[in-house]
Amino acid sequence: MTFESFLARLPISGMLVFGFVAGIFLLSKLLPGRVDYGVPHQNAQGETVQIGYVLNGLSIFLIVAALLVVGILTDSLPVHRLLDDFWGLFFWANVFGWGGSAVLQWAGYRNQKSATGAASSRSAKALAEDYFMGVELNPSLFGVDLKMFSYKPSLIGLFVLNVAFAASQLHDYGRLSTAMILYQAFTAIYVFNYFHFEYGMVFTWDIIAERFGWMLVWGDYAFVPFAYSVIGWYLLDPNVGELPAGLIVLCVVLFTLGLWIFRGSNEQKDQFKRDPSKAIWGQPPESIQGRILISGFWGIGRKLNYSGEITVYTSWALLTQFVSPVPFILPLWLFCLLTHRAWRDDVKCRAKYGETWEAYCKKARFKMIPFIY
Repeated sequence: MTFESFLARLPISGMLVFGFVAGIFLLSKLLPGRVDYGVPHQNAQGETVQIGYVLNGLSIFLIVAALLVVGILTDSLPVHRLLDDFWGLFFWANVFGWGGSAVLQWAGYRNQKSATGAASSRSAKALAEDYFMGVELNPSLFGVDLKMFSYKPSLIGLFVLNVAFAASQLHDYGRLSTAMILYQAFTAIYVFNYFHFEYGMVFTWDIIAERFGWMLVWGDYAFVPFAYSVIGWYLLDPNVGELPAGLIVLCVVLFTLGLWIFRGSNEQKDQFKRDPSKAIWGQPPESIQGRILISGFWGIGRKLNYSGEITVYTSWALLTQFVSPVPFILPLWLFCLLTHRAWRDDVKCRAKYGETWEAYCKKARFKMIPFIY
C-alpha cells in the first residue's frame, strides 16, 4: 500500500474501528447476561460500593464469530480485505488509545472535583503518572464499566484480525496450511476460553487494583489486537506453514499445557474467593489464615498463571518455524511485562498482608518457574 492510498483509506479505517467498538459497546449494553459482583471498594465520595458486571462477553464473541464464518463461507463479507487496511486500523486504534486516555484523565479530575468540591494543583510528574496509570479505578459510561468492557473489543478484535489472515490465505491460495489451521484453532480456543471464564475476571488484579489509564487503554485497543496478531503475517504463505510432525506435537502440547496452567490457576483462585470450602484437585483447599490460597497451582508458585500465559504465546510463535525473530518478540515482551508485574504484585502483597505474605512465600517458594524463578 502506498502512502497516498493509506491516507485515502484512513476515513474508512476510522469508521471500521469506531463502528466496531460502538457495536460491541451497544451489544454489551443491550444483551442480557449473568451478573457478578466485584470486590467492595471506596469510590471518590468515600462510599463503599460493589460493582455488578453483566457477563455477556461470550454471547457477543459467538455472534461476531458466526457473522465472520457465514460471511466467509457465502463470500458476502470480504474479511481478507481487513489486512489491506491493517495500518490504517492500527492508526485509529492508537488515536482511540491515546485520545481515550486523555478523556478518561479529564473526566477523572472532573469527578474528583465534584466529590471534593475543589480543584487541586498537580505537578507535571503527577499529570504524566495519572495519564499513564489512570485517575479512576472504575470509570463507566451509560452504566457500563469501561475497564471490564475494554477486554471485549480487545480480544474480539484480535480474533477478527486473526480470522482475516486465514481468509486472506484461503482467498489467495484456495487452501489453509497446517500452521494456519493450528493458529486459528489456538487463538479461537484462547479467546473463547477467556469469555467462558469471564466471571473470573472480576477478581483479577487489573479489575481490583489497577486504575484505568493509558497503560490499560492503549494495551487493550492498540497493543493486544495488532501486536498479538503479528504472527499471522508470517503464516500467510502456505508453503511456510507446512509443519513437521514433531513440531505439531510440541506446539499442541505447549498450548494445552500453558492454557491449563493459565486458566486453571486463575479459576482456582476465583473458586476459593467464592467458596473457600470447595475442593481443589480433589482435596479440601488449604490457606494461610483463610486469606491466601496455598492449594493447587498456588501452593507451587505465586504467579504460575503468568507462566502459563507466556507458554501459550510461545506455542503460537513456534508455528512460524523461526522464519523471523519477530514472532518471538511477543512471548519475550510478555515475559518482561509479566515478570515486572509479578514484582509489582509482590510489593503490593507484602504491604497488604505483611507476615502472612512472608509465610506464603515460604510455602510457595517459586514465582513463575518452579526450581528456577
